[in-house]
Amino acid sequence: MRDSRVTFVRGSITDQLVVDEVLSGAHAVLHLAAESHVDRSITGARLFYETNVVGTQQLLESSRTLGVERFVHVSTDEVYGSILEGAWREDHLLEPNSPYSSSKAGSDLAALAYHRTFGLNVMVTRCSNNYGPRQFPEKLIPLFVTNLFDGIKVPLYGDGLNVRDWLFVDDHCRGILAVLAGGRPGEIYNIGGGTELTNVAITHELLELCGADDSMIEPVEDRLGHDRRYCVNWDKIRDELGYAPEVDFEEGLARTVKWYRENEAWWRPLKAPTT
Repeated sequence: MRDSRVTFVRGSITDQLVVDEVLSGAHAVLHLAAESHVDRSITGARLFYETNVVGTQQLLESSRTLGVERFVHVSTDEVYGSILEGAWREDHLLEPNSPYSSSKAGSDLAALAYHRTFGLNVMVTRCSNNYGPRQFPEKLIPLFVTNLFDGIKVPLYGDGLNVRDWLFVDDHCRGILAVLAGGRPGEIYNIGGGTELTNVAITHELLELCGADDSMIEPVEDRLGHDRRYCVNWDKIRDELGYAPEVDFEEGLARTVKWYRENEAWWRPLKAPTT
């Protein structure tokens, strides 16, 4: 059901005319538009730099010239690179390892530069791995779930021991809105989920929820430049803005699988022809 408060405009964030028209009269911008799939960035990097860097610059420039009051740039923990132990704080050196993460790092720097140079009230958020309903089925959880529904094996990279921190989409939204409402201009806020799992561990959770066993796992060659572990320290957003994730991982994962089971008409057309 469409919400009367929402107007959808189809266009590119690199198109000045479209962006200017959309942002005319806007008080705030939540910038979530990005090319975000690491695998596709490896096989076709240019689109990622065009959308994530050039597109972000266009949104920032239009916001500056049109008098937007607050701009939240939504980024990713992947800009920090890979960390074997501990957790990244917001002032950690950026060490991205893929075309995707490097394009997001570039967009972060552009956003912060527009604050420092032009005084645009920009805040940057960097979140851990999202999951939940309506996630595009190229991502790990919806890909594995929809494959299992169809009796197709799930492709597990390398030894499966890469570690990610998982954040339910509703909790991510709460964090973004907290930064919009109370974040300090020019500041970066990590948004964490508090649930670290290896890829093989989350695969087994999904197998159980989908009624499958280990025979449905297909080990595949590891991704180029595959980061071993991500983990953000989110003390800053907790202490300054009162953020904390509310959705337990087991509950969120069960809700996610249930949504994909009940909404095949949504994801079926989005699946690649080979699956």
